[in-house]
Amino acid sequence: MSDTPETPREVMEYDVLIVGAGPAGLSCAIRLKQLAQQCNKEVSVCVIEKGSEVGAHMLSGVAFEPRALNELIPDWKEKGAPLTVPATSDRVLFLTSKLAFPLPTPPTMHNHGNYIGSLGRLAKWMAEQAESLGVEIYAGFAGAEILYDDKGVVVGVATGDMGIGKDGKPTDRFTRGVELRAKQTVMAEGCRGSLTKMLMDKFNLNANCDPQMYGLGVKEIWEIDPAKHKPGHIQHTMGWPADMKTYAGSFLYHWENNQILIGFIVGLDYQNTYLSPFEEFQRFKTHPKIRKLLEGGKRIAYGARALCEGGFQSVPKLTFPGGALIGDAAGFMNVPKIKGTHTAMKSGMIAADAVMDALSAGAVEATTYQEKYEASWLWKELHAARNIRPSFHYGMLFGTMYSGLDTILLRGHAPWTFHTKHGDHECTKPAAQCKKINYPKPDGVITFDRMSSVFMANVSHEEDQPAHLKLRDWKIEDEVNIPVYDSPESRYCPAGVYEIVTGDDGKPHLQINAANCVHCKTCDIKDPKQNIDWCVPEGGGGPNYQDM
Repeated sequence: MSDTPETPREVMEYDVLIVGAGPAGLSCAIRLKQLAQQCNKEVSVCVIEKGSEVGAHMLSGVAFEPRALNELIPDWKEKGAPLTVPATSDRVLFLTSKLAFPLPTPPTMHNHGNYIGSLGRLAKWMAEQAESLGVEIYAGFAGAEILYDDKGVVVGVATGDMGIGKDGKPTDRFTRGVELRAKQTVMAEGCRGSLTKMLMDKFNLNANCDPQMYGLGVKEIWEIDPAKHKPGHIQHTMGWPADMKTYAGSFLYHWENNQILIGFIVGLDYQNTYLSPFEEFQRFKTHPKIRKLLEGGKRIAYGARALCEGGFQSVPKLTFPGGALIGDAAGFMNVPKIKGTHTAMKSGMIAADAVMDALSAGAVEATTYQEKYEASWLWKELHAARNIRPSFHYGMLFGTMYSGLDTILLRGHAPWTFHTKHGDHECTKPAAQCKKINYPKPDGVITFDRMSSVFMANVSHEEDQPAHLKLRDWKIEDEVNIPVYDSPESRYCPAGVYEIVTGDDGKPHLQINAANCVHCKTCDIKDPKQNIDWCVPEGGGGPNYQDM
């Protein structure tokens, strides 16, 4: 007899369940197994990943700092970790529309001892290390529901049912989801995870921290003329094409095989509703200095991802009854370094120590996580960097000047702390207060449109399923977003998911092209009225990034 929505779900039980097979989740899993071996205990650990394979949804620069990896797997070089291009030089430029002026490289952006690489490759390698220790990893399993016991304690998650049609009814391929139950559930979903968002609300985890801040990173991989390639060279820019009110900048890393990793990050606290992070990136590539590097080359990959920028002040309560938050689920990125992988990994390792304490004591909550975090280099690093990103609330000029003062003279020891008072969605101004931005049309050589870009992200979703992008109230779109903000979702989405079409009534209406989604979560973050909920689609859907 085939499954039906009433069919009981299969149950799998573990000591620890980790939701997300990124650097944080895998570091936590590896550390748990290492601790179990040291204590001669049997601890079952399961990791689930919504991507079709480990690494499929991974996207970062990435200029990797190996500090946490050195602690977790000291012999990572001998074990073949895919970190083979050491950083050789750093450069920071301030751009005008035509010129580029060199700036002093701040201490936080010195990359000596770091490596240029692919976060997807690194995650796949880490998964191999975890599995060799006995960790069970299941890709294509999207955590869709949090499971609670009768006391309100988290006891695991359930994966989504497969084979639900657009009409909400089971199709002939319907398969019931699975309940994955555990004594401790560790959320490693990354930035703005859907289950993490639910836990934040239920347990009020962000009651005593600043609102989280976010950025949107848009990235491409290019294969360039070998004569222009400088393996290990790292370049960052600020200034054009962003205005002096918008926190934005680029990264450009010379990787292997004549490839460069190039991207543009825009803080999602931008004010102008007409700004498009995707178009800002395309326009950035037309700068004479950047165009010269790209000419004669070809684009071979595209992707986009939101990232946490709030830092120290925005880290929420890290534990809840039955589990914990790690990595970007908690917002451990070091913004001045433009790095979050080493901090995510360290948080996973610290959480593993605390989870083992809880398992040994039979405790419901891993309460030692917070004190272990505060005693670690992770806390010290984020605390020293705490004022840099919030200083840009006062404009790019003040933020740039203050950053130099803080990092070079004060070295993170300022006797004050800046705070963020508003969520990014509250910063968007009505269209009547904004100036339209005329972005140039893509030339198909250096600059591109969204649809050709989404194609290069290898995006795939089952067509016959309910849209995983849900509006809480469609009236808000017609009564607020379109008339007041002139449909900002049609611009901030880097994948063309949100499209304004003319309805039968002759009026503009929103159309959601959910199949285009690259899972960046920007819509969930930036919608002015917080009317969009990003939920997981069927497991395995989304982008299938290669080497991002």
